[in-house]
Amino acid sequence: MSELRFHWCSPLESGQKKASGQYDAGSLDFDGIVSFVKEAEEIGVDSLLMAISYHMPDPLPMLGALSHLTDRIKLLLAYRPGLLSPTLFTQVVNTVSWMSDNRISLNMVAGISPKEQAYYGDFLDHDARYERADEFLEIMHGLWENEGPLTYEGRHYRVEEAQLGLGHKGGGRPRIYLSGASAVAQRTAVKYGDCWLRYADTPEEIAKAAAPVLAEGCEVGLRMQVLARSTREEALAQVAEMMREPDEKQRKFIAEFMKNVDSEAVKNSFRLADTSGDDWLSPYLWSGAVAYRGGPALCIVGSYEEVADYIMEYKAAGVSEFIFSGWPSREEMRIFYRHVLPLVRQREAEAAGTGELDAAGAVN
Repeated sequence: MSELRFHWCSPLESGQKKASGQYDAGSLDFDGIVSFVKEAEEIGVDSLLMAISYHMPDPLPMLGALSHLTDRIKLLLAYRPGLLSPTLFTQVVNTVSWMSDNRISLNMVAGISPKEQAYYGDFLDHDARYERADEFLEIMHGLWENEGPLTYEGRHYRVEEAQLGLGHKGGGRPRIYLSGASAVAQRTAVKYGDCWLRYADTPEEIAKAAAPVLAEGCEVGLRMQVLARSTREEALAQVAEMMREPDEKQRKFIAEFMKNVDSEAVKNSFRLADTSGDDWLSPYLWSGAVAYRGGPALCIVGSYEEVADYIMEYKAAGVSEFIFSGWPSREEMRIFYRHVLPLVRQREAEAAGTGELDAAGAVN
């Protein structure tokens, strides 16, 4: 198996300072974002996820600006089918591919809440949103294949002789990540994507969920948090500090938001947190921040060595990519890339050298 790929979540809002604090919405520190992205590029982050949500600035204009202000780092754009027409969105993506020298990839998200989708005039239910995403991606693929004007008629989209003068730079298309934990999300990922992206669970449960996706030739990635320190005691002390004097308004806000969520990925994260008892799903997987931060907040916690070993357990389960973030996001990014990543690479080299077989059967 090839080396694991590690991405980070770019803080389009500054709500990652404390696991149990409120989101700091209502302003945009673009200079701070530029500084964060440039440091991420310097320390070797593969790509930065530009997330999307109603409480955040829209990622598209920032993606265009950041593509001009960076040289090497890739930009992973999260976007929801249905907000723009597929032809227009393909045109935007193609344009950014030229602006960035082909450093854009896509994280297609069908949406997590009918209430939030309604803010944008979208009233489809969960499965219908994925049905629309299938049509959206089929049109995009057709435009990238560029075998002539595209005419398409589906339940949600109709285009006639669609064509674009500017194709994707270098031909082909961007790498596509499809998010979701439901069966319909898996089907969409296998049919139109390169990597099925979901929230975390224990390596054992991820192995079960990943097996049918891997069998279809689609890769598997996890979106989660990480907290590593030189010793386990330091890591646990940091967890305790983050949860000291938690903001109950934030917890109530998330609880209220969850009443309208129909995403299986998000609901599963809360189910795991609710049933964990002591906030630990395993000795290294902590769920205590889920009530304050939602689905992505399941967090690997431990010493540098423990975190590296646990990541390797996920690799053995079939995971090939991670999108991490932390609290505070910038400091945790520095810690991970300076102290944990070298240990992961060492373990990968050792496994390859000994011919150790992982669960996916990829190292012989």
